[in-house]
Amino acid sequence: MIKLTKLNGVEFLLNDSHIQIIESIPESKIVLDNKDYYLVKESFDEIINKIAEFNAKTADKESYLKARRGLTEVADENQESAIK
Repeated sequence: MIKLTKLNGVEFLLNDSHIQIIESIPESKIVLDNKDYYLVKESFDEIINKIAEFNAKTADKESYLKARRGLTEVADENQESAIK
């Protein structure tokens, strides 16, 4: 699922596997398989990048989780160093 922002500023999650088409009109219009659609603030390229990032995360969950843990550990160490 990807996080997007409606034109009124409300954030929501969208299951990208239900996207049928994305149009740039100039805002982005995302049409789903059931013909419902959303107008969002994100550009066409931002939406594509979010989908690619989400698919990469789900395709290689173990590596993604290890990287996230590593980033958390580094942040914790930096925070501890700052306190000392």
